[in-house]
Amino acid sequence: MRIVEQGDGVAWLARAALPPDHAIVTSLPDVSEMPELGDGWAAWFVDVVALACRQLADAAVAIFYQTDIKRDGRWVDKGYLVQRGAESAGSHLLWHKVVCRVPPGTITMGRPSYTHLLAFSRTLRLDPGRSTADVLPTTGAMSWSRAMGVAACEVAARFLIAETACRTVVDPFCGRGTMLAVANAHGLAAIGIERVARRVRKARALQHPPAGRED
Repeated sequence: MRIVEQGDGVAWLARAALPPDHAIVTSLPDVSEMPELGDGWAAWFVDVVALACRQLADAAVAIFYQTDIKRDGRWVDKGYLVQRGAESAGSHLLWHKVVCRVPPGTITMGRPSYTHLLAFSRTLRLDPGRSTADVLPTTGAMSWSRAMGVAACEVAARFLIAETACRTVVDPFCGRGTMLAVANAHGLAAIGIERVARRVRKARALQHPPAGRED
C-alpha cells in the first residue's frame, strides 16, 4: 500500500499523533528550497524535527537523512540540528551512520562528501550485539539530486523490520518517493506528503529496482 498526498508535510504531521506501528523516515528541506524563511530556517528545521518525534508513539522510530551545507563560508551541521530537535521532544539517539556521497578522500565544494543518517526513539533501546555498520560506503542510486539514496533507504527499511514494530513508513517530505518505493519493496506500507504536483505523480509511480539494478 502506498498513499501520496499533495500538501504541506508540517501541517499533515500536526494533525494528529501517528499509530504505534508507524515510523517516520524523511529528509527535511534545505534552506535553498525555502528561501522565504531566510535566517529563520534553522529554527524551523529544529521545530519540525521535534514535531515529527513528538507525533510518534513512544517506542516508534524517526530516521532522518540529512546532508550538511557550506553557506556563506560557514558549515551548517544538520546532524546537530536534528539532534537538537529530537532531544527537545524527549527522543534519544539510537544510532548515527555516516553515508558516503562520494569516495573517501574526494574534495567537494558546496556540500560535504557524506550524509548523516540518524535514528531516534523515546523508549526503544537496542541490543549492542545486533549493531550494524556505522559507515556506509555509498548512498546508492538517486532518482534526483535531492533524493535519499537507495542504499540508505534500504538500511532504514531493514532496520525498521528487524528492530521495531513498524509496518508503515511515513515520509512527510517525500520528493519523488524513493523511501516509499523501498519500503513497499520490503513489504511495508508507505505514506508520503509532497508539495509539488509533478513530484507527487512520480512518487506514486516510482518502483524500487530489482536486485542488482539501479533506477
